[in-house]
Amino acid sequence: MGKTQISQGKFKVILREEKEGGYSIQCLELPGAISEGETKEEALKNIKEAIRGYLEAFPEEAERLKLKKEVVEVTL
Repeated sequence: MGKTQISQGKFKVILREEKEGGYSIQCLELPGAISEGETKEEALKNIKEAIRGYLEAFPEEAERLKLKKEVVEVTL
């Protein structure tokens, strides 16, 4: 099995400042791609690595990302 080619793309992430210090970050399109960092810049660098690793581990997700999607907001 060959290595999956990861093409460049834009991903939406949620960056949260944590009470304990530092930041957590999660990719909206790939819920399993989660990381953290002491600074915003470090968290953003780390999530890029997490996204690449996730897509290498689950190459089928790259195909799923090509499907039409829509971001909507709901209120409870």
